[in-house]
Amino acid sequence: MTATEQTRGGRRAAFGFIFASSVMNAISFGIMIPILPNLVKMFTGGDTAAASEWNVVFAVTWGVMQFVIGPILGMLSDRFGRRPVLLLSIFGLGVDFLFMAVAPTLSWLLVGRILNGMTAASFSTANAYVADVTPPEQRAKVFGWMGSAFSFGFLIGPVLGGWLGDISLAMPDPVIAGHTFDMALRLPFFVAASLTLVNFLYGLFVLPESLPLEKRAVRFDWKKANPVGSLRLLRSHPDLLGLAAVLFLFQLAHTVLPSIFVLYTGYRYNWSPGFMGLTMGITGVLGIVVSIFLVSPVVKRIGERGALLTGAFFGAAGFAIYGFAPDTIWYLAGTPVFALMGLMTPGLMGLMSRRVQPQEQGQLQGASQSLQGIASILGPMVFGLIFAWSIRHEAFHVPGLAIFVAAGLLALAFVIGLGVARPLPSAEPKLA
Repeated sequence: MTATEQTRGGRRAAFGFIFASSVMNAISFGIMIPILPNLVKMFTGGDTAAASEWNVVFAVTWGVMQFVIGPILGMLSDRFGRRPVLLLSIFGLGVDFLFMAVAPTLSWLLVGRILNGMTAASFSTANAYVADVTPPEQRAKVFGWMGSAFSFGFLIGPVLGGWLGDISLAMPDPVIAGHTFDMALRLPFFVAASLTLVNFLYGLFVLPESLPLEKRAVRFDWKKANPVGSLRLLRSHPDLLGLAAVLFLFQLAHTVLPSIFVLYTGYRYNWSPGFMGLTMGITGVLGIVVSIFLVSPVVKRIGERGALLTGAFFGAAGFAIYGFAPDTIWYLAGTPVFALMGLMTPGLMGLMSRRVQPQEQGQLQGASQSLQGIASILGPMVFGLIFAWSIRHEAFHVPGLAIFVAAGLLALAFVIGLGVARPLPSAEPKLA
């Protein structure tokens, strides 16, 4: 076997672990999607609007932690390698799920979200890992595969979460320290914690490091590790700031469904947790089809720019259908359109990763995570409060209003992308 073949084999093995790790983490996230809002709703006495407002508090807290801690983790991965940061992130997720599994009050749930926000760099660090082991010209395709990891997780996770919630209805509810724990709302979190911690142990013994010593940052720079400093990177390379604006609009729009999906579909269509999980599963299947079978040929035919613009267009159209849908049939009819939004992220991340050096990939992901943090702060406030307002006021009763706003954000991302999504040569950029 030649050295080149060995290198390619090592890349495939490394990516295989990262892909499997991302799938397991996405499954863990997916499990709690049909359950967490209902757990919050239980603590609020069944008030849907109040539950939406508490979800805003949780999401904003998580976003603040992402905004502050994300750049630090990104710089740590550039300085000390991806492996320790990735393992820390996965372990943090496991602890968070355990907190939610045993939380007797909303305050306990809030502590869990703080811990999760401080350590939730698993996906962004995984992207930096992928950039380390993938040639620039192949990154859009591989980022597409990473997108399919999310889809696999959200195919299996919500279905599993809904199923666990349904079967645990027959289980006795334990009483611990004077608190009765509803197993239908707790068991999925124990399963999510178990999956995540098994993933941590697997990585602890198997995961290799992707960033060689000679390509690491020389020192840990606090000026670049703070949120403002990390965002300066986005101004230091051609078109990177504009692409970051497109990324932020995508991230902001993408928070609408995690913020209101369960409450929105329960309120408007009277869906059960099991049916919500099934719907997410259908969306996951379509996302897998797009990520695995469409990203590569689309990028080959119309480039990373074309993939980005196509994804933004169909994402806006899909959101518009979701907001309009008067019944379940209409909503489900929008899922194939919405699934094509999966073309957007691979094209966008491919363009952005070409514009920075290997020792800046973690910093780029840290900046991206800061943007995600800002989106996670603004999105739930904007969408959650818009949804609560739209269902409380009979004079302007438009339950899908928040989703229409998300469609408008993606339409704006499409317009900006027309100007800034210019391709670069496959070679890595030179330092300024």
